[in-house]
Amino acid sequence: MRIAVISDIHSNIYALEAVLENIKEKDIDLVVCTGDLVGYGTRPNEVIETIKDNKILTIMGNYDDAIGNLKIVCGCDYKDPKDAEKAGLSMQFTGEVTSKENKEYLRNLPGEATFKFSGKTIRFVHGSTRLINEYLKEDSKEANEVMDELSEDILVCGHTHIPYYKYYGKKLLVNAGSVGKPKTNNPNANYVIIDIKSPNPLTNEESNVEVEIVEVGYDFEKTAKEIEANEILPNDFARLIRQGSAK
Repeated sequence: MRIAVISDIHSNIYALEAVLENIKEKDIDLVVCTGDLVGYGTRPNEVIETIKDNKILTIMGNYDDAIGNLKIVCGCDYKDPKDAEKAGLSMQFTGEVTSKENKEYLRNLPGEATFKFSGKTIRFVHGSTRLINEYLKEDSKEANEVMDELSEDILVCGHTHIPYYKYYGKKLLVNAGSVGKPKTNNPNANYVIIDIKSPNPLTNEESNVEVEIVEVGYDFEKTAKEIEANEILPNDFARLIRQGSAK
């Protein structure tokens, strides 16, 4: 079972289109999105419509929750008041332009999903199993706590915008990274492929799991220039797109 997991698109339609084209070349059985379709970028409706047109199973992200349920804040933990102010402008713009139908779609996204393939149980969330906006950074206290409590074999999340995978004992944590707003100091979009191998009845070998982090180039200048031409969104968002930066 080959699963492509995308996450944190953040209204960046050009990155999403490039990633979906790349996925077509990868012999994928299932595509899952771990949320945050909207926010930051200029094209929330186009992103949502593309996700719907491709029938991609999508988990609710904190931005999806905020826009779908008409909340004032996105639920991120901003230490710098200036970052919180910029996020507020993102919320304002996204809330104004996202259609009523698409807000309803966001509002009705599931909070998580669990499947079993080849004897492995895999659980998809946005932030963590505890909170929609909890960051499970690699080797963090939060990641260790969540994985210690996890009953499934594999946990897949997003929210940090940095792709990685790591075993905690026999349990695997996979972060899908970010399609539309990476924080890898590289502007290219990224996503992950989780390949759950079927057990071999001839050798009595159990199923095993392989993870690949995929990087996809796209016309990020087009995204950045649209942000700069926008009258509400901060120009600094364009810099973050160009640099693939968190700050």
